[in-house]
Amino acid sequence: MDKNQLFGGNPLAVILRLVVLSIVVGIVLSALNIQPTEILQYIRLLAHRIYDLGFGAISSVFSYLALGAAVVVPVWLISRLFGTFKGRDDRRQP
Repeated sequence: MDKNQLFGGNPLAVILRLVVLSIVVGIVLSALNIQPTEILQYIRLLAHRIYDLGFGAISSVFSYLALGAAVVVPVWLISRLFGTFKGRDDRRQP
């Protein structure tokens, strides 16, 4: 793989652009009174909330599954039982 493809251009030019961009972003964040440790803390908090949200959704799905199954499975079982008896009666009438 070529260095230009890897970095997106001349490596020295890319590094220089990243340094200048980092300084500009650092000035803006400093003006907003945002510290690097706060950013890392917010990223960790965001990841924790997304993790909790995912497992909360899975818990909700299982509770909906149990609630629906309490109605669907008995109805299905009764329909299968009556369908089985109906099917046996239909086979006896040639």
